[in-house]
Amino acid sequence: MLGLFALTSLRSLKQFSDGLEPQENKMPALFMGHGSPMNALEDNEFTLGWQSLTKNLPKPKAILCVSAHWETRGTYVTAMEKPKTIHDFGGFPPELHAVQYPAPGSPELAKQTAGLIKKTEVGLDYEWGFDHGSWSVVKRMYPNADIPMIQMSLDHYKDARWHYELARELGELRKKGILIIGSGNMVHNLRMLNWQNPGDKYDWAEEANTTFKSLIEKGDHQPLINYTALGKPAALAIPTPEHYLPLLYVLGLKEEKDSVRFFNDKTVMGSIAMTSVQIG
Repeated sequence: MLGLFALTSLRSLKQFSDGLEPQENKMPALFMGHGSPMNALEDNEFTLGWQSLTKNLPKPKAILCVSAHWETRGTYVTAMEKPKTIHDFGGFPPELHAVQYPAPGSPELAKQTAGLIKKTEVGLDYEWGFDHGSWSVVKRMYPNADIPMIQMSLDHYKDARWHYELARELGELRKKGILIIGSGNMVHNLRMLNWQNPGDKYDWAEEANTTFKSLIEKGDHQPLINYTALGKPAALAIPTPEHYLPLLYVLGLKEEKDSVRFFNDKTVMGSIAMTSVQIG
């Protein structure tokens, strides 16, 4: 019986691998401003924006997500067949803690991804799963949980340029039908949330968001990599880098002829930008 199970698993891995042949059109890459994990339950303008994306995207063969919420020493990809749903937050209602996103993992995609990267050794992880940076967004895009998904961690000890350069090594996956998602927020300052007047805007947040978008539109990525030189608005927008770095992974995947489109372009609670970007 065990032998039959092993044979079946090998066959399914081979079928998946055979399906990852280069295709004529590249998959887009997406940076998703994910905001509150409550977006997994609530219907609002942002979740509708995520849902509408799938109408114009080819169905991915699999998804690779780089989430702000998985920081490690070194770089890892999830490699289990059945990743768990991680509820990595507190203070939210029981309904949110009960949400599950039972999409399959992909050991084969994990191995292929690790093999593509030359910049560093990539470890295969069997403990993590899907944190809310991935499942709260992807659940709204693909609610049937029928697309294999893996996550890649952020090495907490590397700088922005290192992450951008690593991302460029993932470009081959776009040619194989893999949807690469960076999930974070390009403006993310929890300490300055405007609880009293959540509809009000902070000038610094709007300025930083506008600057980031302008540079992205121009394809001028160097100032975005060296974001600490962009002045006080950027410093307030990025007090810590983990929510910003997933944007650099998506920008690192941009090729010369790729188009750029912004959506969900709005700041909430004063200091969180939901602004999202489609490359290609």
